[in-house]
Amino acid sequence: MQVMRLTDATQPLLSEAAALLDQYRQHYGANPAADAVEEWMLAQVRHARCLIYVAGEVQGICSVSVVPAALTLRTVWLIRDFFVRPDVRRQGIGRALLDRVIDDARQAGAHRVSLQTETANVRAIELYAKNGFHAQTDVTVMDDLL
Repeated sequence: MQVMRLTDATQPLLSEAAALLDQYRQHYGANPAADAVEEWMLAQVRHARCLIYVAGEVQGICSVSVVPAALTLRTVWLIRDFFVRPDVRRQGIGRALLDRVIDDARQAGAHRVSLQTETANVRAIELYAKNGFHAQTDVTVMDDLL
């Protein structure tokens, strides 16, 4: 399964990737905004604010934020958005995305790869566990919505 990281050189794929990310957003209740999503994605890629990966024929998408980790003097890769089209799930697309992100993080010298998901998202949790992720019971996730 081919997994590619989007760059300016892969801009022709950006529209398809944006449509998939917009589908993900709508899955979580956001209004459709394909053009705005495409502009946002292009800005993220151009300004190196996050890494965006696509798998297959743009059937899966993953965005990753790379953040400094002062305690280890390395980085932590945070998987932020992870989505596989519902009609092609359970075909190895999610696993291929995770494998590529983990491999890239390892090659970049990252300390760890982290993610969070809703506790009700059982299928995703199973996928993550099969790929080496472990639930952290000693961490509290807190938000301040602005």
